[in-house]
Amino acid sequence: MSKAADSDRIRALTRPHGLPFRINKIGHVVLNCTDMERSVKFYTDVLGFIVSDVYTPDMVPGGMVFMRCNADHHGVALVGSMPAPSPHVELNHMAFEVGSLDEVILARDHLRRHGVQIDFEGRRRAGAQIAVEFRDPDGHRLEIYWGLDQIGSDGQIRPSNEWKWAHSLKQAIADPVKGQDTTLRDASLIERI
Repeated sequence: MSKAADSDRIRALTRPHGLPFRINKIGHVVLNCTDMERSVKFYTDVLGFIVSDVYTPDMVPGGMVFMRCNADHHGVALVGSMPAPSPHVELNHMAFEVGSLDEVILARDHLRRHGVQIDFEGRRRAGAQIAVEFRDPDGHRLEIYWGLDQIGSDGQIRPSNEWKWAHSLKQAIADPVKGQDTTLRDASLIERI
């Protein structure tokens, strides 16, 4: 079991002045998998990734597949060397942003049609994103989200008294957090939730 954290001490930690670099974004995630073809099929057919490159098993034990969802060569890569499904020890989850709230609903419906078990749908507290959470074929936890709070140059974040946990998409849409417009582009989608 991990050591309990002192939240005030953690909040006081910050980027040091004079650090000679600045990380711009999370570049990519590499996951191990048990069945490469099954996993690549999930990421391409179900999530819409595109294969960029493939390493054969003589290059990397188990082989490796690089996949993209934007102009970056890869955002997710898979290595076929995992002996059993993920025990979720190190990686809690990986999240993918979509461009609209409508797409979260459409993604949830798409996942259901493909028999993907949904672990959570709604809004978490910190960050206020509206999301659907699920697992890939090896049990890695994934999230498709929209509406993550953005932090401006003033560094101000949403105070915790404005957090609203919603345990369904319907609740998240009906009761938005301050400043979050949950108006659907396609109003008929409300009937799906």
